[in-house]
Amino acid sequence: MNCIKFIGLCLVALLPVTTFAVSTTVILDERALREKCSAFSQAGMRECLEKEAVKSQKALQKTEKKALNTLSKWGEKPKYISLAKANLIAANQDFARYRDTQCKFASSLGGGAAGNALEIQRLACVTELNNRRTNQLRNAISDLHLK
Repeated sequence: MNCIKFIGLCLVALLPVTTFAVSTTVILDERALREKCSAFSQAGMRECLEKEAVKSQKALQKTEKKALNTLSKWGEKPKYISLAKANLIAANQDFARYRDTQCKFASSLGGGAAGNALEIQRLACVTELNNRRTNQLRNAISDLHLK
C-alpha cells in the first residue's frame, strides 16, 4: 500500500472517533442530579442543586456567547452570518421560555409536597435542560468552517 493511501485510511479511521467524542458528553437527567445531591438533608439537597443550576446557567451563557463569537468568524457571507446570529438569539430566548415552563411543570408533579421538594424538582430540571442546551450549542458550532 502506498503512503498516501495509508495516510488516507488513517484519517478516515479517525473521523468517527472525532465525531463520537464531540457528541458524547454525559448529561445527567433530573433523577441522576437529585441522586448526586441526595447525600445531604433536604435543605442541603436543595442547596446542592442550586449550585448545580447556577453552574449550568453560567456554562450555558458562556456557550451562547461563544456561539455568537464563532458565528462572527464563520467563513460564510455576511447575510448568512447575520441570519444565523438572529436565529440563535431567538432560539436562546425561546429555549429560556421553554425551560422555565417545562420546569414549572416538572415541579408541579410533586403535587402537595412541601416547598423544598418542589424546588428540588425544579432545580434538577433547570440544570438538566441547561446542560442539554449547552451541549446542543457546542455541537452546532463545532463543524463550522471559520475564516
